[in-house]
Amino acid sequence: MKTICGNTYEHYLDMVKNFHGHLAPGMLIGGFMVDAAVNNLPQGEFFDAVCETRACLPDAIQLLTPCTIGNGWLKILNMGLFALTMFEKFDGEGIRVYVDPPKLEPWPEIKSWFFKLKPKKEQNFELLLKQISDAGADFCSLAKVQMKPEYVDHKRRKGFDICRQCGEAYPWEDGSLCLSCQGQNPYVTAAKTPELSISPAPDLTAVNVEESEGMHALHDMTRIIPGEEKGPLYKKGQQLKGADVCRLQKMGRTRVYTAEKNNPGAEWVHEDEAALAFAKAMAGDGAAFTDNPREGKAEIIADRDGLLTVDVLALEAFNSVLGVACAGRHSHTVVKKGDKLAGTRALPLYLHRQYFNQAMDGLVHRPVYQVHPMRQAKVGVLVTGTEVFQGLVQDKFTPIIQKKVEHYGSQVICSDIVADDRDAISACAKKFVEAGVDLLVTTAGLSVDPDDVTRLGLTDAGAENLLYGAPILPGNMTLLANMGETQVIGVPACALFHERTSFDLLLPRLLANLEITRKDLAKMGHGAFCLDCKTCIYPRCGFGK
Repeated sequence: MKTICGNTYEHYLDMVKNFHGHLAPGMLIGGFMVDAAVNNLPQGEFFDAVCETRACLPDAIQLLTPCTIGNGWLKILNMGLFALTMFEKFDGEGIRVYVDPPKLEPWPEIKSWFFKLKPKKEQNFELLLKQISDAGADFCSLAKVQMKPEYVDHKRRKGFDICRQCGEAYPWEDGSLCLSCQGQNPYVTAAKTPELSISPAPDLTAVNVEESEGMHALHDMTRIIPGEEKGPLYKKGQQLKGADVCRLQKMGRTRVYTAEKNNPGAEWVHEDEAALAFAKAMAGDGAAFTDNPREGKAEIIADRDGLLTVDVLALEAFNSVLGVACAGRHSHTVVKKGDKLAGTRALPLYLHRQYFNQAMDGLVHRPVYQVHPMRQAKVGVLVTGTEVFQGLVQDKFTPIIQKKVEHYGSQVICSDIVADDRDAISACAKKFVEAGVDLLVTTAGLSVDPDDVTRLGLTDAGAENLLYGAPILPGNMTLLANMGETQVIGVPACALFHERTSFDLLLPRLLANLEITRKDLAKMGHGAFCLDCKTCIYPRCGFGK
């Protein structure tokens, strides 16, 4: 008698009808697939599941196992493949079960249904059910798999925040706005949260300039001399004297706002107080801020040399709040201590506290600007190419790489040239790692030419987590990997002909020990097109921005 995860086939049919409303062939097949996976896994362990289709198969998994979408143990990756994987929760070893098309030949009605070879009204449903019952999982194949770390690492939610755009609760690690307000909602139209009904500014009282003597300025007052000067001639809190009346009139001011005549109350935040609070919250590790706002603006500055990273989502969310603004430099810019990173302010002289709190709420969990220190790496340069190895072509790679790494204080401690030979490349890479290299730079040997075996040699040497190919021009054939603690970057031959390539964009990130993922590379496609200017002004250009 056929059983499915301890249930008789007839009982499973009843379970399907109760769950799905009718006998869905996909769920019947899915039951046998789940059973096949479970029977090939160690008993007594805890397992998660991945389903590669949204159709029917996830229902079978949820019906027969503890893995559900709700508890997070079932993930659906909609790749359109009728396949599932059950894997051990903590080490990622598992069994993948999938419909194997050649094995469908003995079961013509199943094949016809699966490939939709004839309309539903022409299908023989009773025969289809009989063949599914008879076949079980015979038309499926099984394969042992090892899951990627991101599917094994179970991250608990760190907490919830209130989305400043829609007002709903969401996991704060999703960003400074909920995913829906980041553009991932499925709705063409949706009701919008009405604007807060708050006065744009408090009622302030001005006095004639002639009457301001002895009073104190409520805000910085700027003098502009075109082409010569722009800056605050009078600072907030500065006492105005009789001699200032004429100067203020020459600035075009007939009235001024003074501290003595204005006290808007606790519900309003002065521009300087707001700017200072914003800058303090935005400045993360390696960043500082000016504690004396100028013309209502506070600046964030680098507190050390390093690589600037910007939480772009947090910045966008902050700037979406009415009455506030922050403008800053591009993420992944190399900066020096004391460099200006950003400037932030409240736009009105007084910002309503509700808007102030709304802006500050999004800065609670993460800073916007951080400066990561860049290490002085011990670099090994491995030049591959039979023509260079034989002396037919001069090695120009090593001087190029050496110049670029030394620019950041790193040092080439060893270099070598090997032929396009898999074993030789592997042996040299291992030798470099043993010599203490923490950044291995390989050059050339990365094209589609079958003779280019650099990738294979590095893999033999123990390279892991290979990322090959990047949406960067020049530098499409870039390779990234690691050999234990040693970072590996493969630089394609374009580095010989172009002043700037992917190596220039990725090297600072490697020296700052930032993880580079496929998603990170995908994002770099926006702006990573070098114009090959006659006079290169990088990094003061758009390449990589």
